[in-house]
Amino acid sequence: MNVVKYLILSNIIWFLFVPEFENAETLLISEVHMLLDHRKRQNESADEEQEFSEVFMKTYAYTDSFRKFKNKETIMSARSLLMQKKLHKFELAALGNLCPEAPEEAKALIPSLEGRFEDEELRQILDDIGTKRSLQY
Repeated sequence: MNVVKYLILSNIIWFLFVPEFENAETLLISEVHMLLDHRKRQNESADEEQEFSEVFMKTYAYTDSFRKFKNKETIMSARSLLMQKKLHKFELAALGNLCPEAPEEAKALIPSLEGRFEDEELRQILDDIGTKRSLQY
C-alpha cells in the first residue's frame, strides 16, 4: 500500500470514531480542488490581486496532484453514482478519492466495506468509477 493511501485510510478510520465528525460533510479531493481553483480564478480576475498563503498554495498543489476527476461534470457524475449506493459518507469519500481497482483493494483500504457488499457488486461500483475517470476530457 503506498504512503498516500495509508495516510488517507488512517485519517478515515480516525474520523469514523470521532463523534465530532458524525454530522460533518465529506468532499472528494477533486471537489476541494475545484473550490480552490474557483477561488484562485476569482482572485486573478479581481482588480487587486491578493497573494495566497503558503497553506493555500500547498493545498492547491496537493489537490491538483491527487484529484481523480478533472472536470465539474465528471466530479458531479462520480458523486451522484456513489450516492446511489448504500455507502456511509466516509466510504463514499474514500472510494472517490482512492479509486481502488479491485474489490479486495477497496476492502483492504476501507475495512467497513467488508461484509456489506458482495465482491461482484463492489466490482461494478469500482468499474463504473473507473469508466467515469477514463472518459474525462
